Amino acid sequence: MSENQSDDQVAPGGLPMGPLNEKLGIEILEASPDRLVATMPVEGNQQPFGLLHGGASVVLAESLGSVGSAMHARGLGKIAVGVDINATHHRSATSGLVTGVATPLHLGRSMASWEIVISDDAGRRVCTSRITCALIEPKQ
Repeated sequence: MSENQSDDQVAPGGLPMGPLNEKLGIEILEASPDRLVATMPVEGNQQPFGLLHGGASVVLAESLGSVGSAMHARGLGKIAVGVDINATHHRSATSGLVTGVATPLHLGRSMASWEIVISDDAGRRVCTSRITCALIEPKQ
């Protein structure tokens, strides 16, 4: 880890989470090859009208999908880089925590795709996202 990286939040396998995840309060609770779970507080991540900012939901989704892809890529001697992400916002969240659950759609040799479902404290779906990462050879 470089001196510019925070060691406060580290994903499974020692992968750094980065300062944006720290600022948003994202915490990974569970990580396995077929499921990742993380939470993020709504407070501090709202848009001007008091609703969870859609961009914050996308950051949560990208973090989960990227970490899952990186875990898969590491086993292949590769690294994961995001190439596509989309999100559909179903309802608003105004307080509490949102929870993201990522499950793989495809784990291949050159691509990995994940679906991330983000729910509020009542278990209602707030957002559905999908991310695709290319799995590439690390630079020497």
